[in-house]
Amino acid sequence: MAKIFSIANQKGGVGKTTTTINLGAGLARLGIPTLVIDLDAQANATSALGIEKTEGKSLYKVLHGEANAADMVVATSTDKLDLIPSEVDLAAVESELAQAENYLTRLRDALAPLLAAGKYKAILIDCPPALGMLSMNALAASDHLIVTLQTEYLAMEGLGQILGVVDQLKAAGAGDKLSVGAIVMTMYDVRTNLSRQVVEEVKTHFPELVMKAMIPRTIRLSEAPSHGKTIFQYDIHSPGAVAYNALAKEFAIRFALK
Repeated sequence: MAKIFSIANQKGGVGKTTTTINLGAGLARLGIPTLVIDLDAQANATSALGIEKTEGKSLYKVLHGEANAADMVVATSTDKLDLIPSEVDLAAVESELAQAENYLTRLRDALAPLLAAGKYKAILIDCPPALGMLSMNALAASDHLIVTLQTEYLAMEGLGQILGVVDQLKAAGAGDKLSVGAIVMTMYDVRTNLSRQVVEEVKTHFPELVMKAMIPRTIRLSEAPSHGKTIFQYDIHSPGAVAYNALAKEFAIRFALK
């Protein structure tokens, strides 16, 4: 049975999508069949994997019970890495789901047949940069929350908010199996005291959660998505590729994916 991971942070620009696609590609390169779900209406993960946004090829209809998740899956140019793309229509789901029955568990129910098919070992959900209805659905469907945390001032503040949401979901009975699985430190700059201080502070509070692999702030990681490529396709020898390769290996061991 696949393990489902929500990669989330209510702040934008913290390396969430970059981590989703490159961790997914890293796991696939290790031979782990992986599915990325782009749940953000901006569709950045979709374009970063070189897939065109196509009307009707997202989870919009699936969340309304009008289509099957398996029919939305497309292959990417990385072997063993598939994608359920996003499209602009997903933005409307935020308000529409609020009126629906079982509004917090729509995604969990929609993914059940896909899980039962047993094709994937890991499913990574790229959540929107807001803790709205789609993010809540993603968390309620997940086994683990993976928080991407930029090594900057006030990082801990955002972390506290998203951990509070996990507690709320559990209290509502919607996130029964959800746990906080890991914290991935992103945009790490070894040259600055601030980066090191933030990492140390987070480790002090959550020593078991912080992944050893730190994702550096690099131009190559920023450039790759605009070419529709993962960092491994764009520059496999870059520090970003080395870091995501290390993260994928650490991730596979931590969550027993191999």
